Amino acid sequence: MTDAATTRLSLLIRLHDSGDTDAWEQFVEIYSPLVFHFARNCDLQESDAADLVQEVMSEVSKCISRFEYNPEIGKFRSWLYKIAKRKVWRLGEKRRKQPQGAGDSATLRFLENQPDSQDDFQQLWDSEYERHLLDWAARKIRSKFNESTWKAFWMTSVEDMTPQSVAKALNISVGSVYVARSRVAKRLAEKIREIDDSL
Repeated sequence: MTDAATTRLSLLIRLHDSGDTDAWEQFVEIYSPLVFHFARNCDLQESDAADLVQEVMSEVSKCISRFEYNPEIGKFRSWLYKIAKRKVWRLGEKRRKQPQGAGDSATLRFLENQPDSQDDFQQLWDSEYERHLLDWAARKIRSKFNESTWKAFWMTSVEDMTPQSVAKALNISVGSVYVARSRVAKRLAEKIREIDDSL
């Protein structure tokens, strides 16, 4: 088993211990923003999205002991997605039964217009998952690189600038831009694989 797989499995196993505050803090740090933005993209108001995050985290804490890590059966992110989606749908059902004013109409319209297939929700979840894992990993490794190396990576990979224009802006060679981008991208991929190697 690779170090990355060991880390992932280790975190999931450690979550079985509700007293392992380090594991839970890491889990919440990584996955709360994902659930929050997924909820917001489902047109939930900010306060409802924050409540949904708490409900999902509570559900995970209750159910994690039954989760068995087996990538051949299913991924952890799929399991978490099912919990988050179910909570969004339940909130929509609750609102359909007890409308709470005009502020909720956008959420209801969004939920009512969703197809029975999970493709749209799954695509939304997957894109949020990838984006938030990238954001988390970038925050974790940012301090490991000097400013020009990080900027060369960011400007070429995120802002989609050409290596030539980045070299000119940073007053470095084009070769240095390629080296910087490669170094940061490699470290970023390593950090992401600590949590999920499916990306």
